[in-house]
Formats: sequence, C-alpha cells, structure tokens
Amino acid sequence: MLLKTSLRSFFAHKWRLVLSLLAVVLSVAFVAGTLVFYNTATSTFDKLFAATASDLSVAKAKDEMARRGGPAAIPTIPAGTPAKLAAEPGVKAALGQVMVSTAVLVDPATNKLVGPTTGAPTLTGNWTDTPRNSVDVTSGHVPQGADQIVLDADTAKKSGLGLGARLRVITDSGDHDFTISGIATFRTTNPGAALAFLDTPTAQQVLLGTEAYTSVEVFGDGSRSDEQLKAAALADLGSGFQAKTAAEQQQENADDVGSFLDFMKYAMLGFAVLAAGVGGFLIVNTFSMLVTQRTREIGLLRAIGGSRSQVNRSVLTEGLILGVLGSTLGIGAGLGLALGLIQLMKAAGMNLDATSLDVTWTVPAVSYAVGVLVTLFAAFVPARRASRITPMAALLDHAAPPEPRANRIRVAVGALVTVLGAAALVLAGTSTGSTGGMLIGLGVLATLVGAVVLGPLLVSGLLRLLGGALPALFGPAGRLAQRNVMRNPRRTGSTAAALMIGLAVVIGASVVTSSMVTSATAQIDKSVGADYIVAGGRTGLTPAMADAVGHTAGIDHVTRQKSVPADLTTPDGTRTETELVAADPSFTRDFRLPLAAGTAEGVFAEPGGLSVDQKFADAHHLKVGDPITVGYDKGRTQTLKVAAVLKTGNQLFDGNFFTGIPTVSAALGGELPADSAVFAGASAGADKAEVLAALQKSLEGYPQLTVKDQAGYKEMIKSQVDQLLYMVYGLLGLTIVVAVLGVVNTLALSVIERTREIGLLRAIGLSRRQLRRVVRLESVVIALFGAVLGTALGLSWGVTARSVLADQGLTALTIPTGTVAVVLAGSVLIGLIAALVPAFRAARMNVLAAIASD
Repeated sequence: MLLKTSLRSFFAHKWRLVLSLLAVVLSVAFVAGTLVFYNTATSTFDKLFAATASDLSVAKAKDEMARRGGPAAIPTIPAGTPAKLAAEPGVKAALGQVMVSTAVLVDPATNKLVGPTTGAPTLTGNWTDTPRNSVDVTSGHVPQGADQIVLDADTAKKSGLGLGARLRVITDSGDHDFTISGIATFRTTNPGAALAFLDTPTAQQVLLGTEAYTSVEVFGDGSRSDEQLKAAALADLGSGFQAKTAAEQQQENADDVGSFLDFMKYAMLGFAVLAAGVGGFLIVNTFSMLVTQRTREIGLLRAIGGSRSQVNRSVLTEGLILGVLGSTLGIGAGLGLALGLIQLMKAAGMNLDATSLDVTWTVPAVSYAVGVLVTLFAAFVPARRASRITPMAALLDHAAPPEPRANRIRVAVGALVTVLGAAALVLAGTSTGSTGGMLIGLGVLATLVGAVVLGPLLVSGLLRLLGGALPALFGPAGRLAQRNVMRNPRRTGSTAAALMIGLAVVIGASVVTSSMVTSATAQIDKSVGADYIVAGGRTGLTPAMADAVGHTAGIDHVTRQKSVPADLTTPDGTRTETELVAADPSFTRDFRLPLAAGTAEGVFAEPGGLSVDQKFADAHHLKVGDPITVGYDKGRTQTLKVAAVLKTGNQLFDGNFFTGIPTVSAALGGELPADSAVFAGASAGADKAEVLAALQKSLEGYPQLTVKDQAGYKEMIKSQVDQLLYMVYGLLGLTIVVAVLGVVNTLALSVIERTREIGLLRAIGLSRRQLRRVVRLESVVIALFGAVLGTALGLSWGVTARSVLADQGLTALTIPTGTVAVVLAGSVLIGLIAALVPAFRAARMNVLAAIASD
C-alpha cells in the first residue's frame, strides 16, 4: 500500500521532479563515466603490457642516485651480453635493445618538433623483430641502412610525414638526418608516446656513441619459469646487472601509467561529489515545495489513519524512486561520457579502444550508492517535515507548519559553526606548513557549512540591500519580486547555496593563482638580472646549444645551470635527498641571491662552497663555514662548506642548494649532466629586442628549446598557471549547471505554487510583461544573493590560502577584481537564463483557470 501510494504520488508530480532527476543524472554520469574510463584505460594498458613484455628484461643495475636521474651517461651493457644470455638453458632468444628518451625528433622541412606535446615521451631505439613486438611495419620496410628510420603511424599522421620524408634526430652527439623508410602501427594501443627506430649499428652510434645496448630482452622456450631465468641470468652475469620478469615489467609500466590516470580519476570524482552535493540542495528544495503544495493531501492521509512514520516513509520512498531512476539514467549517460573521454584521449595521442568499455561491478555499485544516498539524504528533512503535518491541515489552506524551535536551533548551530570556521581561517593565516593546511581545510568546511545553515537567516538582510533598488527601478513588479523572494527564506537560501558553492571555489582558486603569478613576477623583477632564459625541457641543452647562445651577436656572457642528484649529510647526522643546482661563476651576474649570511661569490666562484636556505639552516643548526658531506652516484662523495645562507620566501631559491659547476665537476671527474638551463646577458648598449631575435635565430634548429626574455618568461609562467585555472573552471562548470537547474526548478515550482495568486494579480491588472519581469527579477536576485555569498567565502578562502603559502613564495596578495566582476555580472545572466521558461509559463496561464485552481 505504501509503495503504491508513493508510486502514484511520484508519477502524479513527475514533471515537477524532472530537474531534480536531471541533477542526479548529471552527478551519477560523472561518477560512472570516470570509473568506466579509468577501468577501460587501465585494462587496455594491462593488455598492452602483457602482450609486449619479454619474459625477462636485463639492464645495467642503477644505484640509488642513478635511479633518481643521476649525471651518468645513458646506462649500457656490453655488446656480448645477448649472446651470453642466449646460451642459458631455457632461453629461446636474447635480443639486444637500444631505447632512449633523450633524443629529439624534428621535421627539417618545417623545423617543428615531431612527437607528443602532452608530456608523453619520445622513444628512439633500434628495430628488432621479437616474438612480442608492440608495433608492425605496415607501410614501407624496416630500417636497412645508416640513413633510414621508421616512425610510428600516429606520430607520422599528426606531423604530416610519410614514406620518403626527411626526419632529423637531435642527440648529445649532434644532429642526424634520416629518410623515413617505414611506418609502424601499434598492435594494441598507442600509450601516447612517439616511437622511432633505426637499424642497430646506427642506433648504437647515434644514440649511445658506443657498441652496446640499453637492455637485453630474453624470451624463454617454456622449459623454465621467468623467476628461474632471472636467477640464472644474474648468476651468470654477476654484479652490476638488474633483471625484471614479465610480471615485474608489467607492474612497473602499470604504476607509471596509473599515476597519471589516478590523478585524473580522483580529480574528476572530487568534482562529481561536489556536483552531487550541489544537486542535493536542488532535491531538498523540490521535495520541500512538493510537501508544502501537498499539505492538504497529506493532512487527509493522516485523517484517514495514516501514521507519521507512514507519511515519512512515503516521501522517502519517492526520493528512493527518484534516486534509482536518476542513477540508472546516469549510468547510461556515464557510458557516453566515458566514450567522450576516450575520444579526448585519442586527440591527445592516447589511443584507447572505445569498442570494449570495461564496466565492472563497481561502476553500478558506486553509481547507485551516490545517486540513491544523496537523494535519500536530501529528502530526509522534507520527509520529516511532512510527517509533522496534522489531520487538521486538511481543513486549512496550503501552509507549511511553522518551526520556530528549528529556526532557533539553526541560528545557534549556524553561528557556532561559522565562528569556529572563521577562527580556523584566522589561525591558518598565521600558520604555515601542514598545520596551516589542516586549519584551512577545517576553516573552509566549517564556513561553508555555516553559510549554508545561516543562508535563510541572511536572506532578509542581504535581500533588503540587494532588492532595495527593485521597487525604485521597476515599480510594482520590483516590489513583488522582492517580497516573493523574501517570502520563504529557507527556500531562497538553499537555492542560492547551490550557486554559492561553485562560485566560492572559483573565486578562491582565482585569488591563489593570481597571487601566484604576481608573486612570481615580483620575484623575477627583484632577483633575476639575466636578460634571456633558454630552457631545455626534458632533454636539456647540449654543449653545442650553449655555444650557439654564446656566439650570438650582442650576447655579453652565458651562464650554464645543471641539476645534479645528491645526498646531503649535515653535522647532526641527518641525510637529505635533493638535487644540487650547479652553475657557472657568472651566476652572480644573472641572479641576486637573497643573502642572510655569507657571500654569493663563496658559492660559485670559490671551490667547495654550498648555499642552504634559512629554513634548512635553522632545522639543522647550520652557519657559514659548517661542513656538509655530499654523496653522488657510484659512491662518490665530497665535503663542502656552507658559504651562504639564503632568506626564505622566494620561489626561485627556496629549497634549492646552489654550488659551482667546477665544484661538482671535481667530484664527478667531469661526468656532468646536460645543462638544464642557460642564462645570458646582453652587451652594454645592445638593443635587447634585436638580440632576442638573433638568439632565437641562432637556436632555431633546436625547436625543443624555450627562448624567452624576462617579459616572455613572466608570460609563460602566467599561461602555465592559467591552464590549471581553466581546468578548474571547466570542471566546476558542472556544479554551476546543476545550480542553474536549481534556480529554474525553484522558480518553476514557485510559479505552480502561486497559481491562484498569479491569476488574481493578472485579474487586477498585472500585465503579462510585468509578470515575466517579476519572475526574472526573482531569479536575478536569488542568483546575486548566491554570488555575493560565494564571493565573500571565496575571497576569505583565497586570502587565507595565500597566507598559508607565503613561506612557499606567495608573498604578494592579488585580488582578481576582473574575475569578481565577471562572477557578479555572470550571476545576473544566470538569473535571466534560469527565468526564461518559468517566466514564459507564468505569463501563459489562463487567468480564470488560475483563480479557480486549488
């Protein structure tokens, strides 16, 4: 009986539940789509790694420093290793492989990079026919001479290259031009990398500079297990080698890909949860208004014997039906979203198979859990309110039972939570590190909850301010809109709260990123004296590139900078893993170090000097002259003295340990890594713009390099920060869409609720145009109310976050007034758009039918 009543009630008001249903669908679709995409991507890569991994991969053993990217050359194993392993019992084939990620591919016709631009590697190696090739040559032939190269099909298509086209390979040994002799197609999927293959002698000469291999891939004949092959190989080869079975290779590759996919997964699920929370406000409003409109109906149910618990369960059952239906539709929409994400990854170079979506049991389980639980939780308060309706309500006009005690509790709880949240934010602003992060997290959560709880109580005051101009500007229509919005503060507050949450995050993120850009720009102006910055990215700069900078007309001096992994052991016995920043003595001409003690010359010009920042010095009780033992790869060590202590609060220097290149070279015997960056200064009197143009021309043969003057470098930093912010804006768009649906839903149900009132207003002379204006103004005022609260919260969050991150270099506070203005103006636009359909429906009502409605 309860289920039958709930079903009849649900379908009787189905059109009033459409937007709430859509909110559930959107939230669940984001969850389901993310999970399906993640499962599909991981299973696709698992199949790829399983199909291509050798039974055993043998390479040179890396010590701890080398695993962190030490300065040693590409690790190689002797050319005779494959033959030695092939002679082992149980080995079917042992093939020497050359594969490096340090080579750069360039189209000489256009002088543009050939390869992925999304962070995936460009791998160049030798062509070998193995039992488990990842690619097949589907056009042309394998490389058969010193001037031929094979390119993968995806990279060739994107770069517009084909058979017979020229391709340049840039390595530490110089530039090498080849002709494309073949196009290789992946057997399963392209993980996003670019692949290029040379014949083995050419690959060894061009990529390694010696007759050796980077690894040996071993394939067994089935008579011995992979673990047995591994043990035998290591016993035969002795120390200095490492071996990985097929399972270990697959796990390592899966971990590498999984780190990227996990980031995507949890970021998208985080915003899906935020959207679900915003949708909860919409559902609360919908059921609250439906309960109010059905007061007489519920009263009659109570009068004929329905208990409070039955009424409560009836409303919750309607919520359950809404959650189940919305979740079911959301799972279907999620599959479409997963397909869209797969296509997006294809555009980025990661080819996933859209025909085999991996829908595990966790997808529907999590999706239904999110959709149903959110809906039931949102419907709980309206259901509880419905259960309090007495049988006498059947004899009265529609009215929700007053809850003065609930309002008093709301005021007390909301005020307490808000004060605690504000106190946490204030304390966070004076704290740093993990303590500040924890306090700001608590403060954000508490102030958000407080704003939601106190929202209805703020409606009267803020809406008198926001809506005070409406009667003066729009006459009777403005006065009606103001009073309608203030008629039900709880409804207005919860409707605006949905919009408030999304806009608060937008404003908070904008404050942090704007401050980040301003701080970085100010620090560059204060600390950087170099006129030009040349960055080498992933591959670094070769000596030829640095020489090209130095030989450019108008360049006065060049400063090379290298990153060298090292371990520091302080006198108190603490060991710290880090990277030394080694630079030429002219570094002091290009950068102004924020010295707290010591001299910059003692770091770069004098041998054996090292700088530490103030935070590190305080933690280990260091002063100028104290010794620090530095460990490098291959067990090499040296003792350096603290020559300078640097003040903290500058992103360019904080956490870095500086020393001179001659100092590091003495410890490593000249075995130094490539330059990570090169800085240059213009000659006195030279036109800096002309020198920049000449410098770019000198390096035009190396398109992988970034060549900027100070202004261009600042703009590059801003664009990188903006990319992160745009991603946040895009994901938050979902929550704002749900919030707009909430405004539409509230207005639509409000119009239905006020049908008789609207009919009477029309009867006494209110025109259709004026009625549409009333609804539009209501919508705009609600949206502005949410935007004002969201802006206030976002600014408090952003300002506090900037204070917490001050010791990380965010020394300047910047309020993005343009973003705030856009948010407030956009809220007006949101209000106007949300009111289109409700205003049209209200104006189209038949006057007599509206007056006669119950």
